[in-house]
Amino acid sequence: MTTTSEHSAFSTGQEAREIDAVVVGAGFAGLHMLYKLRELGLSVQVYEAGDGLGGTWFWNRYPGARVDVKSMYYNYSFDPELEQEWEWTEKLPPQPELLRYINHVADRFDLRKDVRLRTRVTAAVYDESAARWRITTDRGEVVSARFAIMATGCLSVPKRVEVPGIETFRGRSFHTGEWPEQEVDFTGRRVAVIGTGSSGVQVIPLVAEVAETLTVFQRTANYVLPAGNHPIDPEFQRGIKSRYREVRKANRESSFGIAQPEPTKGALEVSEEERNAFYRRVWEDKDSELVSMLVGYTDLLADEAANETAAQFIRERIAEIVTDPAVARLLQPAGLFGVKRPVLGTDYYETFNRPNVRLVDVRATPLTEVTASGLETTEESFEFDDIIYATGYDAMTGALAAIDIRGRGGVSLREKWAAGPVTYLGVAVAGFPNLFALAGPGSPSVLSNMMVSIEQHVDWVADAIDAMRSQGVTTMEAEVDAEREWTRHVGEVGDMTLYPKVDSWYVGSNVPGKPRVMYAYIGGVGAYREKCDQVAADDYDGFVLTRQTRRIGGHAGN
Repeated sequence: MTTTSEHSAFSTGQEAREIDAVVVGAGFAGLHMLYKLRELGLSVQVYEAGDGLGGTWFWNRYPGARVDVKSMYYNYSFDPELEQEWEWTEKLPPQPELLRYINHVADRFDLRKDVRLRTRVTAAVYDESAARWRITTDRGEVVSARFAIMATGCLSVPKRVEVPGIETFRGRSFHTGEWPEQEVDFTGRRVAVIGTGSSGVQVIPLVAEVAETLTVFQRTANYVLPAGNHPIDPEFQRGIKSRYREVRKANRESSFGIAQPEPTKGALEVSEEERNAFYRRVWEDKDSELVSMLVGYTDLLADEAANETAAQFIRERIAEIVTDPAVARLLQPAGLFGVKRPVLGTDYYETFNRPNVRLVDVRATPLTEVTASGLETTEESFEFDDIIYATGYDAMTGALAAIDIRGRGGVSLREKWAAGPVTYLGVAVAGFPNLFALAGPGSPSVLSNMMVSIEQHVDWVADAIDAMRSQGVTTMEAEVDAEREWTRHVGEVGDMTLYPKVDSWYVGSNVPGKPRVMYAYIGGVGAYREKCDQVAADDYDGFVLTRQTRRIGGHAGN
């Protein structure tokens, strides 16, 4: 660490209410951060733009929405009683169950009293003279906080379709990331779905069951693995709960936050028969994990020829399921497997055998316009009652860029990140003291079990703040060299894999004009945790810690 000393009085005459910390976002990360900061005795205000708690699981209410990590591993670990008392009902919990769980946690720990709903943070400006963040909301509220913690989510800013005329459509329009709270009935209606990523794959089969017609507009075919979802076995649940500490430890030390057997051979080091037998076991096993096929061999994410063995296996399964050979070919991805977000689906490919479902390839016939009555491609006009946009998100940085965040000297975070995000450990940014991002760009985040990564960041930030208090440190700020070196490392590790070879939101290519860089750290959850722990053990090596004559107290003004 680098330490400095300075004498600076807090600004006077401010109308802003003073508190210790502002947390932006009331999803899994924000609520856990609130809990930890309150345990430290800090005064905290959480701001949430939504009408309710839950973050991702509040907004993504579309039919079929569910997490792709087993329920027993996708929950909080900070309270042993909580993890024992909550009973999960499905292998992969659906959105309503996850929302019930989040609200249960909020009620159990009395978290709601410090959360302001329907309030969007519009600006966070660092006041150097006071060493505080001035936070402004869309409701005109202004608060002054020692710490600003961004729990804004990695997939929380919906990406719009780049087709003119959206506002002219006279029917109903929906985006999967901004689904209405009330139930939407598609019975007997002519429906379009644009997009075949995770949300599209989940919503398409359920809409197809009730719609008069469903037309799916696909730009890029996705690799969709069977979800194998089922009611959770009570004996399995009891077994996990009886050894949760062991299970949690294994997940935290794993590559993706979900413990799996370590591979010992490359895909090309075994016979085709052995490879395909392994792939088929994963495909048919209803208890397999999302990452099971990816981590079955040492080289699937690093060697194109090895990767092709898994890709071809999946293409063959698609050809077996989809009865129309022409449709099957359109659904068979041509590129690499697993380096775009792998998707779990239930009866996804089977849905295209239904007589009321049509697939349109918008690479061959691009969408040109949204009209008053539907959609137009270069070759055809379509009439619809409803259009569902399953077009994804401005991932990783979109929510942070939506806030006017300004650090030392008024430098804008948007400007600093104009060529791509630069962070230290994905949690801190040089020039932005006491600003922390939970599961931020440059951390494992979306390349992991998000709950494991969220809890690790929350614990690390809380420990750092506690250490600052005990040592009389006022500000903690990433060093420029440490930030530069970490960002370089994130890119280099990414370049050792196949991820940068494919256009995806992992590299920002789904948003026109967005810098094409590796947005998440693929070095492994366990290795990343070790690095963060070592930084803390070495007196926060890579951070500048500034001491003032007045120490941080348990409450503002101490």
